[in-house]
Amino acid sequence: MDIKIKQLLDVEMTKIIPLYSDAGWINYTQKPEMLAKSFENSLAIFGAFENEVLVGIIRVVGDGYSIIYIQDIIVLKSYQRKGIGSSLLKKVLNEYANVYQKVLLTENQPETINFYKSLGFVTVADLECVAFIQHS
Repeated sequence: MDIKIKQLLDVEMTKIIPLYSDAGWINYTQKPEMLAKSFENSLAIFGAFENEVLVGIIRVVGDGYSIIYIQDIIVLKSYQRKGIGSSLLKKVLNEYANVYQKVLLTENQPETINFYKSLGFVTVADLECVAFIQHS
């Protein structure tokens, strides 16, 4: 398997929607216009490709100096546990190494927590902080 990570400057939603569908993220697939706008307004988007097939993606928002927020990281189920998610996240962390805060929200599952901790992230509780969200 030869996976290449590259920045996406021209996003084709016809290639993006299948990733979200495969992940079961129906809030996005049921609102394709919102998803398209969110990609248009992202700070950066990186894709993982096997040949010309998009098998994973990571999307970054923020100012790129004091904070980045890793909004989405998705790898097709059939490609998971092969280091692709780690490669995508490492690419972002390398590109934005000098950014003060790198933030993300994720599901509270042991394997997910362990994945992010293995890449240097800590929970906000570890920093004696609390996070807030307003969700609609």
